[in-house]
Amino acid sequence: MAENRKKAQGPGGPGGKMKFEKPKNVGKTIGRLLSYVAKSKGLLVIVILLVLFAAFANIAGTYLLAPIINEIGVLLNTGSNDMSVVIKLLVVLGVLYAAGAASQYIHARLMLNVSQNTLNLLRRDLFDHLQDLPIKYFDTHTHGELMSRFTNDVDTVREAISQGLVQTISSFVTAVGIFAMMLYISPALTCLIIVMLFIMLAVIKFIGGKSSRYFRKQQAAVGSVNGYIEELIEGLKVVKVFCREGKTKETFVDINEDFRKSATNAHTFASILMPIMGNISYINFALSAALGAFIILNLGDYQTGALGVFLGGVEGALTIGSLASFLQYTRQFSNPITQVSQQMNNVLAALAGAERIFDIIDTVPEEDNGYVTLVNAKFDENGNITESEERTGSWAWKHPHSADGSVTYTPLKGDVRFHNVTFSYDGKKTVLKNVSLYAKPGQKIAFVGSTGAGKTTITNLINRFYDIQEGKITYDGINIKKIKKDDLRRSLAMVLQDTHLFTGTVEENIRYGKLDATHEDVVRAAKIANADSFITRLPDGYNTMLKGDGSNLSQGQRQLLAIARAAVADPPVLILDEATSSIDTRTERLIEKGMDKLMEGKTVFVIAHRLSTVRNSNAIMVLENGEIIEKGDHDTLIEEQGKYYKLYTGQFELS
Repeated sequence: MAENRKKAQGPGGPGGKMKFEKPKNVGKTIGRLLSYVAKSKGLLVIVILLVLFAAFANIAGTYLLAPIINEIGVLLNTGSNDMSVVIKLLVVLGVLYAAGAASQYIHARLMLNVSQNTLNLLRRDLFDHLQDLPIKYFDTHTHGELMSRFTNDVDTVREAISQGLVQTISSFVTAVGIFAMMLYISPALTCLIIVMLFIMLAVIKFIGGKSSRYFRKQQAAVGSVNGYIEELIEGLKVVKVFCREGKTKETFVDINEDFRKSATNAHTFASILMPIMGNISYINFALSAALGAFIILNLGDYQTGALGVFLGGVEGALTIGSLASFLQYTRQFSNPITQVSQQMNNVLAALAGAERIFDIIDTVPEEDNGYVTLVNAKFDENGNITESEERTGSWAWKHPHSADGSVTYTPLKGDVRFHNVTFSYDGKKTVLKNVSLYAKPGQKIAFVGSTGAGKTTITNLINRFYDIQEGKITYDGINIKKIKKDDLRRSLAMVLQDTHLFTGTVEENIRYGKLDATHEDVVRAAKIANADSFITRLPDGYNTMLKGDGSNLSQGQRQLLAIARAAVADPPVLILDEATSSIDTRTERLIEKGMDKLMEGKTVFVIAHRLSTVRNSNAIMVLENGEIIEKGDHDTLIEEQGKYYKLYTGQFELS
């Protein structure tokens, strides 16, 4: 369990004590992310225009406070009751604010569409690329780690696009517009704002740096928690069988506590930023009001010429109305800065998440340099092969030759041979050592041996889930490295010990082996696997819905469906990796009868711990430490009284 826990948590090991790095290339990640956003450029242009208008309406509305207040001051001084000018200005002010609010509402709704379109494309590319990655990638990455890319990382990107992008543009435009208006009203007061701005930026840099670091820790901790929970849910029966509930709780407490600490620190620093910036804003407001009042009351005589422009702006004199507008700008000026600083946390988290997503998308896909393909074949009376566009029930390997441009066709028979094959998963520990064997069409080859002897590795190499380092594997005389992987795997069917059923009907799960199979084909395959009898007893027969990996079926029934899935594919080569391990002895005998019919004319590779299932094999390979130490049929190996004899008679047990 400790080993699995370490794997579930990823590179950092137990306890979540990982090393966290900032996005390696912020500019590149932003550029790639924006390239996805730009695919909704029509909506994005409208959003930007609405953002600009909303910012303009807000800035212009604030400036209108100056003439309104000044006009009211004139009316008070003259004793006039003519409110027409004030009313007109108030109407304009109301229209501006209403239009600005409408623009904000519309661009927020449109930005939701942009963000969802972007995430749709991002998820699609991520999922599509996952299908092209080699098995090795999934063997070295936990399900929780990969699922975290689709959930947590994508969600952080969604927040950054739907909120952060628009907020950043709006805040930038608003800040620049407000700063320009403050310079217009009073450069002298603006100098005070600049000083306070540097103070704000220093605070943002300090707090934002702390917050972003903890947000990255939080994001990685989420993956650790998800991975551990998924692992424990999948292995809950094992936990209960060995009474390890207490230990798993302790382990989860440690992982969850690391998550809590990271999240608490991240949100603490993010939460204190707004109050601190608010207090600085109040101080700024008070100082600006005091300095503005001093200029109006004591420096009125100096508001001429260059000094007048410096003190009172372009209008030449600082008035009560313009001071009121300026003070309102000071309150508004800190808001976009604070909003941008807060969004930086989301942006950094989103960039980290996006980079993790792009890391998968940039992972080198499964290489396939094969050029030999599988085609429908027709045979004339002389046995010559021609390619057919229609399904003929016969197949051939189409082998183009670059030397002379000719094309040859080789009948698909299922002749598989290993020629001095040596293989290692990691380049260090050799798993198979100079293995040579052959399986002719119609033969059943069995592999027996201890766990880790290399039995499953051989079947993985036939499928080209992994490529060998030395030697050669041929299929009908053709080096399998020359065969396109999809075509190679179409000619094979594999039944694994760990079955997997998809959400859907029983018939759909069987048809997964051959998507164009008819109902009659499905029923025939089910009968071969002896699954038809239990299927017909299900509530809806072949239309019974399966959910949760077939949780409403027994393990044996699930195994029967997996065998039926291979049967409906009807390939020339079958690979059975402990295919009957979850089936009782009586059902196993019934299946063997059906499998005998299924295996007629086919090459079959069988991996089994039950030696009774391999007795009728044409050849039995006994593996030990990656080498074939014995080979022959059952009777021959019994006569030799070697390792197989000891296994069969119970003198030695498989580990």
